[in-house]
Amino acid sequence: MQIYLDYSATTPPRPEAIAAMQHILAAQWGNPSSLHQWGQRAATALERARVQVARLINAPEEAIVFTSGGTEANNLALFGVAQQYSQPQHLIISSVEHSAVSEPAQFLEQHGWQVTRLPVDRQGRVNPVDLRAALQPNTVLVSIIYGQSEVGTLQTIPTLAAIAHAHGALFHTDAVQVAGRLPIDVQQFPVDLLSLSSHKFYGPQGAGALYVRPGVALAPLLGGGGQESGFRSGTQALPAIAGFGVAAELAAQEMLVENQRLLELRDRLFDQLLDIPGLKLTGDRWQRLPHHASFCVEYADGEVLTGKSLVRQMNLAGVGISAGAACRSGKVTPSPVLKAMGYSDRVAKSGIRLTLGRDTTVEDIDWTAMALKQVLERLQPRRVLSSV
Repeated sequence: MQIYLDYSATTPPRPEAIAAMQHILAAQWGNPSSLHQWGQRAATALERARVQVARLINAPEEAIVFTSGGTEANNLALFGVAQQYSQPQHLIISSVEHSAVSEPAQFLEQHGWQVTRLPVDRQGRVNPVDLRAALQPNTVLVSIIYGQSEVGTLQTIPTLAAIAHAHGALFHTDAVQVAGRLPIDVQQFPVDLLSLSSHKFYGPQGAGALYVRPGVALAPLLGGGGQESGFRSGTQALPAIAGFGVAAELAAQEMLVENQRLLELRDRLFDQLLDIPGLKLTGDRWQRLPHHASFCVEYADGEVLTGKSLVRQMNLAGVGISAGAACRSGKVTPSPVLKAMGYSDRVAKSGIRLTLGRDTTVEDIDWTAMALKQVLERLQPRRVLSSV
């Protein structure tokens, strides 16, 4: 049996998205910036996709800036704001951001910006009181991730954004894990900038978008032909964008029903795993992404298993999951997210994530739970024996 449970890493492109891409490659392959009929056919396809993506978050179509993915969207949000200032200012992020936000923030810090990293509680949530206390006269941007990719916790974005706005700061959220999975309405959702990624909801890799609230100014990262209303120069990757648009349209249509199905499957997985000795839930049990389950491993004697070892063993059992801790040159390093949530270095190396998707079945959940139990039972005695 082969079971893929790493849908937060990437999702398989939908057949409808693939068909849209193939059509563009065969019949609408022109440059959207060209004025002749080939270019205008391509431009029509580009704007159709822009409308489809805009409708996913109830945004005006002119507010959608296509990028190469969520990473570029996050970079455009942070650097696009920062580059408008001749002198370094103050930026606030959370301590559990994706590296596509935390690394640009670190770069700005190295170039004179003051960066505040808000603490989180044991569930990975930012306290609005901490945000209010961190704001300074020169705070120009607050960037808080919406759905944490490693532990699944959802932040109270409307509350946090309202606090930032009351102070006069812009608010950005990395919604890459949320868009296409939970309803977002930017007419009611008080954010200025919001990042999306196609391949997180069954579109192709290589396409993403940044929602830019009308009236918000950004400096472009790239100089060139001034595409995407001047925010992102370069000929658009039209096949990927067309697939992105179709995936967004279908996600909007199916979201409510699919979310309920995934919630039931996720809770079934929790019910079967949470009584396993040493396996502990990470992130908020209820206020989390509907398709997301995450755990760490710690036994009473202090022994831990690395997430990397569990991923390998589950792969041998035919189940694809992911580890929270990073692995560089064969050395496992603790997850910064779990460390920020108060876990020790040892436990922060043991995080695993199982994320569900359109093809996940009840049988998949039951098999995965059984396989993980067997893996844990098999590995733990060896750890104990090796330490004697």
